[in-house]
Amino acid sequence: MSRSSESHVPEPPVLLCFDGSEDAAEAIVRAGKMLGARKAVVLTVWEPIAVWEPYDPGAVLGAAIGKLVSKELGLDELAADLAREKLRKGTELASAAGFEPEGRVTRGKTWRAICEVADELDAEPIVVGARGLGRVESVILGSVSSAVVLHAKRPVLVVPAHGGD
Repeated sequence: MSRSSESHVPEPPVLLCFDGSEDAAEAIVRAGKMLGARKAVVLTVWEPIAVWEPYDPGAVLGAAIGKLVSKELGLDELAADLAREKLRKGTELASAAGFEPEGRVTRGKTWRAICEVADELDAEPIVVGARGLGRVESVILGSVSSAVVLHAKRPVLVVPAHGGD
């Protein structure tokens, strides 16, 4: 029996993760083609400098200084403003892709925030774009899509970079 059968259990929303990248935009477009018209939450996550986890040895040395400077210069506030602008674009893309979107901005470690919001909304699936990084780049830079797949307790649709139609 499907979720939308006689029991009238509402279909859970799709969680569309949008960071402003072309890969994330392509993931929204392709998810619209695959999943059809339905409710969606577009999520943009911004990471406060305090949660940054640099992997490059040079970045590790500068991280503490960066955290102090960011507070003085208001960099977290600028990041939050930028996230809201990205969300506006993501919501427009989702609407054009056939979704009935609402937007949400949250802060924290990106993969963790995505999993927490997905659980809160009972979203299914989580849609993320993948940048197509190789194994070495993913280890150095981290891979949000890989971390979401590893930690999510629900289906995840990963749309690879430059996947075409």
